[in-house]
Amino acid sequence: MDMPYCFRELRVIKKGVYIFLMLFFFISSAFMLQAQDKQLADEYVRQQEQAKKAAIMRELDSGVYYMDNGDYKKADGIFRHVLATVKSVPSDLTYYFGKNSFHLTLYKQSIDWLNKYIQLKGTNGQFSQEAIQWKTLAEAEFLKEKSKQAEKVQEVLSMDYDIDCGPSGKVVCPACKGDHVIIHRGAFGNEYKTCPYCNDQGILTCEEYNLLIRGKLQAKNSNR
Repeated sequence: MDMPYCFRELRVIKKGVYIFLMLFFFISSAFMLQAQDKQLADEYVRQQEQAKKAAIMRELDSGVYYMDNGDYKKADGIFRHVLATVKSVPSDLTYYFGKNSFHLTLYKQSIDWLNKYIQLKGTNGQFSQEAIQWKTLAEAEFLKEKSKQAEKVQEVLSMDYDIDCGPSGKVVCPACKGDHVIIHRGAFGNEYKTCPYCNDQGILTCEEYNLLIRGKLQAKNSNR
């Protein structure tokens, strides 16, 4: 005996719902697996970055060890290798490289890198006082040899690298020293102009700072 029409329709509908649910389950499972794969991939990349950073910091520590023990050439080689490896230079390296450069009689290089540390950390950095002292010594020695035209090893200057400004990502503008005003001495007295680079608080972003030390930061308010 044939099944009533309404029951046949109901059976078809149930079968359709079942197929839809199965498709929905498989599609949902595929998306979940894809999301899990992406999460695992992101976690792997993060772990690799952490491992790379840890390796760099160990290498940096070894450079500091050699510097503290008077092997300045060995330390210089390590510091230069770290500079060639990192994307963004750790602020502590600007101090170490500047101090070690002084011991290698690379006074201009020493002044440049120590000055970067002072600009980034001000007077509150871990090595701020030492950086100021070494910079003062380097400046004195640089003035002594300025006229000698001594041939030296090619110097590495900080403008060739992106400097890490620290967790805040900001730094006091070195052009106006955070005052947002630049003072020029003229024939008729001092002239005061708004700093064309920083914001109203005398602050630069890390990207702006790195452009400024390369001479590539465009003035924001050149018409003022």
